[in-house]
Amino acid sequence: MGAERRQTVGRRQVIAAAAGLAAGGAVAGCAPPPPPSPPPAPPTDAPTDSQVAQPTASGSAGTKLGPASDVPVGGGTVFESLEVVVTQPTPGRFVGLTAVCTHTGCIVDKVVDGLIECPCHGSRYRLDGTVASGPAPRALPARPVTVVDGSIVLS
Repeated sequence: MGAERRQTVGRRQVIAAAAGLAAGGAVAGCAPPPPPSPPPAPPTDAPTDSQVAQPTASGSAGTKLGPASDVPVGGGTVFESLEVVVTQPTPGRFVGLTAVCTHTGCIVDKVVDGLIECPCHGSRYRLDGTVASGPAPRALPARPVTVVDGSIVLS
């Protein structure tokens, strides 16, 4: 069989490599720092007033989801094809939320006894989207909805 060859690195090669790294670091140190990245948005526990449906004038742009009367007070309706759930925690206050569960991305499928339910692993959300029971790690993000001529419209 062939003889093993052993390679060695000389002292000059080590010094030359170190000098090259030091020079590269010095050049990199002359570059301006990258611009700061914006801070992450703080998590919300409840939708803001701009995320809660308010009656508006006719002709607003958006996707019509259905009659506001289809969303029961103290409950909600899932619009699965658009991945939206709309709740009505109190009379006349409509809240739009994503229907995508924050645990593994399943689509929530129903609103029962004031809770939005995910069929995959049992996560439950309150009508404002906050987590009532896990394993979901965070609230359902808001989706803007309005009420136009008695219909819920996704903006």
